[in-house]
Amino acid sequence: MRNDTSTAKLILTAAGIAGSLSGCKEQPALGGRADTTAEISSPTGSGEDLAYVTNEDSQNLTVIDTRTDSVVATISVGTRPRGVKVSPDGKTVYVALSGSPKCPPSMPDEECEKLKADKTKDGIAVVDGAARRVSRVLPGGSDPEQFDISGDGKRLYISNEDAGTASIVNVEKGTIETTVKVGAEPEGVRVSPDGKLVYVTAESDTSIRVLDAQTGAAKARIKVDRRPRDVAFSPDGKRAYATAEVGGTVSVIDVANNRVLATIKLPQDAKPMGVRFSPDGNKVYVATGRGGTVLVIDPATNRVTGSVKVGQRPWGLALTRDGKKLYTANGPSNDVSVVDTDKLAVIATVPVGKIPWGVAIGPAPARE
Repeated sequence: MRNDTSTAKLILTAAGIAGSLSGCKEQPALGGRADTTAEISSPTGSGEDLAYVTNEDSQNLTVIDTRTDSVVATISVGTRPRGVKVSPDGKTVYVALSGSPKCPPSMPDEECEKLKADKTKDGIAVVDGAARRVSRVLPGGSDPEQFDISGDGKRLYISNEDAGTASIVNVEKGTIETTVKVGAEPEGVRVSPDGKLVYVTAESDTSIRVLDAQTGAAKARIKVDRRPRDVAFSPDGKRAYATAEVGGTVSVIDVANNRVLATIKLPQDAKPMGVRFSPDGNKVYVATGRGGTVLVIDPATNRVTGSVKVGQRPWGLALTRDGKKLYTANGPSNDVSVVDTDKLAVIATVPVGKIPWGVAIGPAPARE
């Protein structure tokens, strides 16, 4: 994204990612990626959930113990970390890195276009969850922003913002298998619960591309509201909810028939960004960006049933596996809000790095 609501984009030329014999970069220490060793304040054991927060400007990953809501590590990862995912076993954390320039909304488009991109800094950092350090960097296509992981952990599906494409990466081989055109300014990426489909939101194209998860082939284009940012599937995979920042709405999609069933109008100040379903499928949580809140939607009625004030411009959202806590990445306030989902109240505010962008939660790996 060109930071929130800007509609014009810097068009950059995609370049290949230099790698090792396996197609990956090993433990990068140069090219702006900095040191990869974690600053560990205290050890944590297995059995709990950990929240991982990408900090776009400080180029690191904050690790939060969700039992105590305290920071237990800070890991340097590389340039402009944004999208983040945790493997199902918690052993690996993936972080999208970008060498494309960051253009604030106040910068004229012609000035943004003069800034140079360093494509050697593009990639997906692979963080060893136990060692808390970057072990390698996978190719991620040009300007990777968000991504998702296949159910078996073998593939990553990545949005390439400046190229209008999505890349499918073979994790073991460290290679890009397929690159697919998905519309201008792709951002949100989500794999369906059955693992058969991949949804990719295209901001400037005002649409969602539906891809075959196995082949990458485009199966459908679903027209939604203006500037779609993120999408979440219901646990049963029958519905998908897509946020539209400029439209101020959430589109409810019939997955089987590739059509919008309803459009939920949000409060006037809402600029909807991240979206997540509760594990039981009974609630949909929407970060409102500059609205400064998280809204709760009842998917049975598609009505907003609750709201909680969090930090400044919440974007990324993540829930603990039991659904009892919600974490929001609040960019300008450099912190994370922790919400008790039963009470719908903020119970903690955790300072993190500079400009937190994304948050993902997974089980803590066993550590020696």
